[in-house]
Amino acid sequence: MGDASAINVPDASSSSSSTFSYFAVFYNYPLISAVVSFAIAQTIKFLTTWYKENRWDPKLLVGSGGMPSSHSSTVTALATAIGFCEGFDSSLFATAAILACIVMYDAFGVRLHAGKQAEVLNQIVYELPAEHPLAETRPLRELLGHTPPQVFAGGVLGFIVATIGQIIVRTVSNV
Repeated sequence: MGDASAINVPDASSSSSSTFSYFAVFYNYPLISAVVSFAIAQTIKFLTTWYKENRWDPKLLVGSGGMPSSHSSTVTALATAIGFCEGFDSSLFATAAILACIVMYDAFGVRLHAGKQAEVLNQIVYELPAEHPLAETRPLRELLGHTPPQVFAGGVLGFIVATIGQIIVRTVSNV
């Protein structure tokens, strides 16, 4: 019957069909760049906390906030890799770049201020008398957003990861 990992799917640009491999996602350079960049940023946060505070906090491997911004790193790596693949003059790169800017703005704008508000609200709840109905309220997460240096560091990390990925892709394709 054929290869179990491949199926025929209609091609959007024509009426013919093309072969699709489930494993093609593992060769998707923009996706790999974004995932690797995210993983590196989260690992840096985890190891930095371990080194500075001598404590293991596994939540940092998936949590938001901190240095560097994994959101900025991820979207910058994705946009840069798309630029390398499709061209920096392509509509796809323009879309990815604009979305990256929106994510980065949100990281140091809206989410940073939401974290500061959570800090104030937690302090208010902490100061409530014990008999108050909200005194036992679970604290809000405070580390939500990023400072501009954290966003910038994430962006630089994402650019570096995508650039190294591009060098690897070119080296492998020339072999």
